[in-house]
Amino acid sequence: MAKQNRFRLDIWGWITLVMLGVYALFLIYPMLHLVRMAFTGEGGLTFANFVKFFSKSYYSSTLVNSFKVSLAATATSVLVGVPMAYFFTLYRIRGKKLLRILIIIASMSAPFVGAYAWILLLGRNGVVTNFFSGLFGITMPDIYGFNGMLLVFTTQLFPLIFLYVTGALSKVDNSLLEASQNMGCSGIARFFRVILPLITPTVLAGALLVFIRALSDFGTPMLMGEGYRTFPVILYTEFVGEVSQNKGFASAIAIIAILITTTVFFGQNIVSRRNSFAMNALNTITPKPMKGLHGVLVHAFCYIVVGISILPQVYVIYTSFQKTSGLIYVDGYSLDSWRSMFDKLGRSIQNSIILPALSLVVIILMAVLIAYLSVRRRNPLTGAVDVLSMVPYVIPGTVVGIMLLTSFNRRPLLLSGTMAIMIIALVIRRLPYTIRSSVGILHQIPIAIEEAALSLGSTKMKTFFKITVPMMSSGIVSGAILSWVTMISELSTAMILYTGRTQTLTVSIYTEIIRGNYGVAAAMASLLTILTVISLLVFYRFNKDGDVTM
Repeated sequence: MAKQNRFRLDIWGWITLVMLGVYALFLIYPMLHLVRMAFTGEGGLTFANFVKFFSKSYYSSTLVNSFKVSLAATATSVLVGVPMAYFFTLYRIRGKKLLRILIIIASMSAPFVGAYAWILLLGRNGVVTNFFSGLFGITMPDIYGFNGMLLVFTTQLFPLIFLYVTGALSKVDNSLLEASQNMGCSGIARFFRVILPLITPTVLAGALLVFIRALSDFGTPMLMGEGYRTFPVILYTEFVGEVSQNKGFASAIAIIAILITTTVFFGQNIVSRRNSFAMNALNTITPKPMKGLHGVLVHAFCYIVVGISILPQVYVIYTSFQKTSGLIYVDGYSLDSWRSMFDKLGRSIQNSIILPALSLVVIILMAVLIAYLSVRRRNPLTGAVDVLSMVPYVIPGTVVGIMLLTSFNRRPLLLSGTMAIMIIALVIRRLPYTIRSSVGILHQIPIAIEEAALSLGSTKMKTFFKITVPMMSSGIVSGAILSWVTMISELSTAMILYTGRTQTLTVSIYTEIIRGNYGVAAAMASLLTILTVISLLVFYRFNKDGDVTM
């Protein structure tokens, strides 16, 4: 065992060094450059940027606001996602497969698209707002600020909790539930005493992802935050502000963001380790039929939640076929918005496919190599690669964009404004998804199979690519599809790095919304939804289980 853990300079040793070099160049160096900018002033070392942030309520309040809305969104997502997963696992829900697909579509769309749709529905001149005001004289709650952001985050992010918990419940042995039933513990009491303790580590993992996604989201607060300023918005405006730019101050804000998300990440890991345990379900849970009021209430809850979560995508597609005049929707339907969209897209649609596609090739190659190093060739250096690969998981996209842009805007590595820097950003940010799914499936593959191939004369690389990788295919595909969908809907990093030649579909949608071209924005958002659905169909085609969990 000690021999296995020792670093050896064979082919896998060279791959380890190459991976360390890649992360040193594109992650460690940019982070160190960010630190230098934050702590450097006209007279050398300075803490002025940090003093400025914490001494002025205009800036420090954004931190409080971000925590409030992120914690609230995490709590509401857990309160919605856990019961949904519980009902889907334990009971026969009519239309379950369709509902699951709709939940996944809702989770995979860009958050700012949901924000835009809810503004059309519940904004000051929204359809629902005008309906209740004209018919009943009822004034709807303001969609802007905290309330609107919480609505968008909850409907967008509860599916992540749902997918995590569904995966955990699939590993719960049904004999535990039967034993608790025989001992008189059923219903709500069984959920809190038996099931919830079993899935607590998974709930915490999902809650961490929801919290970080809400904390780092850029598009939603930009569209509907108004006076409710959040962390990513201040970071963006300080870095690319039209009136003034303060890159040192923006770097200080970015470092604060990294420290916050890293602290939360390690805190979640500590709690999860204390509550973690291994479990294999020899007798998986079989969904049971429901009768009476209980069945009605469960179905009503599931249908209402899914209906609300998918409503933004449906309404955006609907409005894309309406006649529009800037911000105003007029009577009648037409394809003018779609025609205008194709005139304005330019290279956006090609970039939204080419950039993620190229990034995905790199992600898959790096993910399978890093996963193998982490599982089969565990030593201090491969452990360092594994840790570094997870660092971008907790860094907001805006911060990644700033790190790369400020680090590679001069020779000898002048990458700003190129497709290369966009690809690097996408790979760094989305690689962890495919690595984790690849690691998970590799743990289930007996090492004896590889040892047998090596004993028969196969080389290490041939064994890896001909035997190990095909057996890892289901985990690779699952992670790759998740990476792909998050890349085509990426906004925060793209807003920092894009140029006219590298503008993506999400940037085009955001730009049209800001300009008030709602019809064109709706058509573009519909196209993005279509790409997401196609990606999901591809996943179902290649996934043997025909199911999506995390």
